[in-house]
Amino acid sequence: MKKIEVLGSGCSNCIRLEKNAREAVAALGVEAEITKVTDYAEIMAYGVMSTPGLVIDGKVVSVGRVPSAGDITAWLGE
Repeated sequence: MKKIEVLGSGCSNCIRLEKNAREAVAALGVEAEITKVTDYAEIMAYGVMSTPGLVIDGKVVSVGRVPSAGDITAWLGE
C-alpha cells in the first residue's frame, strides 16, 4: 500500500493537491493511504519550506506547487 502525505495548512492549493492525489490513486487502482500533514514541525522535518508539498512513501516529490493528477500517477507508478 502506498503512503501519500499532503503537506500544508489546508489552503485551497492543499485541497486541490489532495483531490489530484485521490484522482491519481483511483486512476491507477492502487491501494493508498492519503493523509494531510498540517503540523509545521512535521512539514519542516521533510525540509519543505513552501507548501503544498507531496510525499510518497517517505520521499518528497513536489514542493510549492500543485502537480496534476497525471504527474502524481507517474510518480505512483515508479
